[in-house]
Amino acid sequence: MNKKTLLYFVLLFSLVFSLSACGGWSRPEASTPLPPLPPAKALPSEDDTLESAIRFLEDRVKDNPSDFVAYNMLASRYLARMRQSTNMNYLELASRAVKASLEIAPKEVNKGALSALADIQFTTHEFAAARDNAEVLIKMDPGMLGAYQLYADSMLELGDYEKAIKVHQMVGKRNYANPFNVPSIEIRYARIASLHGKLEEAKKHLLIALAFLLDETQPERENVAWLRWYLGETTFSMGKYEEAEKHYRDALITYPDYFRAVGSLGRVLAAKGELKGAIEQYEKVVNLVPDPIFVAALGDLYKLSGRDKEASAQYQLVEQIARLSTLNGAIYNRQLALFYADHDIKTEEAYLLASKEYEVRKDIYGADAVAWTALKAGKIPQAQVAIKEALRFGTQDAKLFYHAAMIAQATSDKKSAKDYLEQALKLNPEFDPLQSPIALKTLETLK
Repeated sequence: MNKKTLLYFVLLFSLVFSLSACGGWSRPEASTPLPPLPPAKALPSEDDTLESAIRFLEDRVKDNPSDFVAYNMLASRYLARMRQSTNMNYLELASRAVKASLEIAPKEVNKGALSALADIQFTTHEFAAARDNAEVLIKMDPGMLGAYQLYADSMLELGDYEKAIKVHQMVGKRNYANPFNVPSIEIRYARIASLHGKLEEAKKHLLIALAFLLDETQPERENVAWLRWYLGETTFSMGKYEEAEKHYRDALITYPDYFRAVGSLGRVLAAKGELKGAIEQYEKVVNLVPDPIFVAALGDLYKLSGRDKEASAQYQLVEQIARLSTLNGAIYNRQLALFYADHDIKTEEAYLLASKEYEVRKDIYGADAVAWTALKAGKIPQAQVAIKEALRFGTQDAKLFYHAAMIAQATSDKKSAKDYLEQALKLNPEFDPLQSPIALKTLETLK
């Protein structure tokens, strides 16, 4: 693939996108097909190189405890290892390295430590702190692309969409000429397009990002696998299960046992009715990474298979993992609240968890969590207010429409309930193995 040709195409395509004064995306008048991507292939692991760097830097700070630069480099590599393995011990090690660095050199003169600290805060869902430190980084270095992106990403998580979109737009215009910046910029464009319900446009942005990554001399395996997985998530949300499955399998060709792709492959197999294969994938992923989302999904599939005892064990494990530590609680609060609501257990606690998080993190999915848990807790007025916030951008997500439908039904608004259910099932008819049948059954009662 010729990078100059692709760059020209991308610039041409991107010019037809603009943010309106109210923060929305305009739709391109014409759709130009992208050049074909090369087939997926296995990429070399960076694990050994990363581990060697960690060992070297650990020895370095042991021999020279005042080397704050080495501490900063060590923190960044711990963070990289954490993202590869999802082992939270690496996050604690990164935090210690940053703390040691800042004790040697304060953040006013220690950009590397401040950058790593903001990254850690974002990872642990301390989004306000991450935003504030990213803002300090911007003042220290106005040309630091990563600081702007972390600042805007944090604001997206906090629900400050208008400002976040403006920052991403500005960053894109300033930095697009450098091909190495294109993937990170396009990924942000994709997220904003998805937010506004433009899923095909989001998909195209992701394909552009992937094309640029693959055109690098030595693309990083995890980055390529993540993008292929994200393409799968986008196409799954559109109900394109065969295409989603291909993206997940391509991710696994790139990076065998990549946990995100393993779990999502299980989900798409379940959507296709291949329950046995879906269970096998979820059993595999919970052994790789015992994430509550995967554990709950495996429990649901066991339940659908009549394996109630095994389902119950998985459901108990969801709570144990989510409450394993303060850090786990911060990261998994929303997932735990939704798990409770989906399974009609501890509904009052679910509402309190979702509401407490929404006090700070006012994104649309936070509003959706409040709406869904409020409905299950019998707080209908609160559910109505929250679901309106969740739907305000026209995001095309079957679960949002499903939740809106069930809230409308609870208020005897049969027309709205029917309309929302039809939208959900048309968009992604098998959005959830337990909730989709409820949606279909409810729709039949409304006809």
